[in-house]
Amino acid sequence: MGRDLFEHFPESQEVFQAADRVLGFSLSSLCFDGPEEQLKLTENTQPAILAASMAAWKALSARGVRPDFVAGHSLGEYSALVAAGVLSLEEAILLVRHRGRYMQEAVPVGQGSMAAILGLDASSLEAVCRDAEQGQIVSPANYNSAQQIVIAGHKEAVDRAVVLARERGAKRGILLPVSAPFHCPLMQPAQERLAADLQNAAFAPPCCPVVCNVSALPVLEPDVLREGLIRQVSQAVRWQQSMEFLLREGVTVFMEVGPGKVLSGLLKKLPEGIRVLGVEDASTLAAALQELEIAQV
Repeated sequence: MGRDLFEHFPESQEVFQAADRVLGFSLSSLCFDGPEEQLKLTENTQPAILAASMAAWKALSARGVRPDFVAGHSLGEYSALVAAGVLSLEEAILLVRHRGRYMQEAVPVGQGSMAAILGLDASSLEAVCRDAEQGQIVSPANYNSAQQIVIAGHKEAVDRAVVLARERGAKRGILLPVSAPFHCPLMQPAQERLAADLQNAAFAPPCCPVVCNVSALPVLEPDVLREGLIRQVSQAVRWQQSMEFLLREGVTVFMEVGPGKVLSGLLKKLPEGIRVLGVEDASTLAAALQELEIAQV
């Protein structure tokens, strides 16, 4: 992950070198060579994905790409804030390293769970969650698209919600292989620990509006962006609503920057003329620049 960018672009090299320096170990080696079981630990996964995403962004930025808006899904909101100049790369790397550890430690392994529910509308699934709680916690964690909402909470409550959702018309309910129940009230201990770190971090005004996870609205005030990062630990990611806002604002080019194509896959049934580009290595970066008609350097 990220090796191709590292080998082709000096800006990408600088990102990985900065991450290695601030963390005090070779995150770059972990990204490039594994071992996978170490990379999958969320306190490693989070800075690794941030570094790989910023390696792609720095290469794009150096070649003249400028956003009108930025947004990031969950962890990706930190990448969005670095891209917008709100957080320094070094500060963001340390914050997400702590974020991963706090989230992992908030709920004992095996007590929490997450599941993707396909084909059930938001209001119906919210009712399912209320009916499935039975004194425990289960709630929507990611409003990913009209056809996909992820729920999180106590394992037994999530299991009950999956069964209920199917009974009430969901096409599928898929338990996710995650290490903790993210973006639900069980994450409150992690939120409180991360809040202290975020209060001590330096937040600058963004170069463009940041569409926040918790509100799906554009934000320009540093303190509001800080509060959004705090709240998103235990509150739902409103990704579908964020994308709908950008479409209403007239955005015609969406660019997914970083490893994978998950977010591009969530943008379905788009109006004619909307383009979705992905950048995760040298070849996709070149293709994106060509699509945007930006001269390659």
